[in-house]
Amino acid sequence: MSLAVQPAAAPAPRPPVEASGLRATLSHARHVVGDNPVTGFAFGLLLLLVACAILGPWIAPYDPLASDTSAALAPPSLAHPFGTDQLGRDILSRVIVAARLDLAIAVFSVILVFAAGGLAGVAAGFYGGWTDRIVGRVADTIMAFPLFVLAMGIVAALGNTVTNIVIATAIINFPLYARLARAEAAVRRNAGFVQAARLTGNTDARILLTSILPNIMPLMAVQMSLTMGYAILNAAGLSFIGLGVRPPTPEWGIMVAEGASFIVSGEWWIALFPGLALMLAVFCFNLIGDGLRDIVDPQRRT
Repeated sequence: MSLAVQPAAAPAPRPPVEASGLRATLSHARHVVGDNPVTGFAFGLLLLLVACAILGPWIAPYDPLASDTSAALAPPSLAHPFGTDQLGRDILSRVIVAARLDLAIAVFSVILVFAAGGLAGVAAGFYGGWTDRIVGRVADTIMAFPLFVLAMGIVAALGNTVTNIVIATAIINFPLYARLARAEAAVRRNAGFVQAARLTGNTDARILLTSILPNIMPLMAVQMSLTMGYAILNAAGLSFIGLGVRPPTPEWGIMVAEGASFIVSGEWWIALFPGLALMLAVFCFNLIGDGLRDIVDPQRRT
């Protein structure tokens, strides 16, 4: 009786390192959100803001630009939950539709300042020398001015359009990104993985984009979240003083400015509800920044 030797079963293929790392990050993120209900609330509020920004014109109960003088200055009711303004426009519809413009200003200004300040800071920290001095002097020059006053001057000089508001917001946030990226790149430029990449023949540009930048992206993501709230507040402030988006475009800062003169006469709802929307948006991004910090913090991983 012959005994046949059964071939050993092939080992199961291991998941790629990237996939396992992504699963670990997602698992840690779920742990952080579950451990901190405030962070979960912030992410839920973010989803609500994004839904209003994307679906605003379709979910708004009324046309945000349609006026009805017969219903002007109507207090909150079932027909108009947030009331109406001095022209009879539904405030709830205007608050919902305004989310798209305010979030768009924040997103594009953050993308612009990351592309300019983040990459400039990485180059300054990696190369040092004259590159570091030039980027540092530019950041110091911007920070020498009161930032909101500088934004006012830029918009007043270029014109109060949405594009110029985005540019002004990106310029005043340049030092934050440049200094953070410069400090993190300076720490990592002599790390072992950077030296290994250099020994394998990678160019400096490839090392910057594939080795340095991905390692500082978690901290940059936290900074981007915090700057989103400040960008919304800056755009609303410019609109409040008349240098931002022009009426009748729905925008939270304009709506607060229009309702400020009616508070004394008792029509408090005109300024209250846009102000609450503005406050919740800024509060949301600040809380998300704290949550992202906990997610990318290696000391909280188990």
